[in-house]
Amino acid sequence: MTYGYARVSTVVQAKDGNSLEHQETILLAAGAEIVIKEIYSGRADSRPQLDSLLNLLVSGDTLLVAKLDRIARSAIMGLTLINSLIERGITVHILNMGVMDNSPMGKANRAVFLAFAEFERDMIVQRTQEGKAIARARPGYREGRPKKFTTEQIEHAIELLKTHSYTQVNKMTGISKSSLQRNKRKYMI
Repeated sequence: MTYGYARVSTVVQAKDGNSLEHQETILLAAGAEIVIKEIYSGRADSRPQLDSLLNLLVSGDTLLVAKLDRIARSAIMGLTLINSLIERGITVHILNMGVMDNSPMGKANRAVFLAFAEFERDMIVQRTQEGKAIARARPGYREGRPKKFTTEQIEHAIELLKTHSYTQVNKMTGISKSSLQRNKRKYMI
């Protein structure tokens, strides 16, 4: 059986050149017998229609997709999915990239694909390291998540605790009870 999968992230995207109808047309022209369509963000790890389709596929089936970004957020994620499908005996045909299977040509396509996935991962690591280096050079840089409340706000809340309950101070300041307790211990030392 040959299945097609078409996805758009938003209703607005569904109306542009990447529409479900456009994807369905090219998937049917490429040989899809059934096209599964869904409007769902590609950022989600789990997409209901895709998950159902992946569970439906059996050895000997073919999965057609117009572009890699319709089934995966990144080349690395796509390669992982494609490899798992090929291990199950399923051929994956990404129309703008080629057929991915265990044939010599399919293996060559995957090798090129793997090189790009590794390149993408390396570029992400490099950009992250460069961004961190720039941030570290700034005065007052602090690793980790930024503090939600300033030192002055915490000190004010600790003062309020002298005459109010934790619940009252929480309502007045928005600082959680656990943060108040932790900071109260810190200030009492």
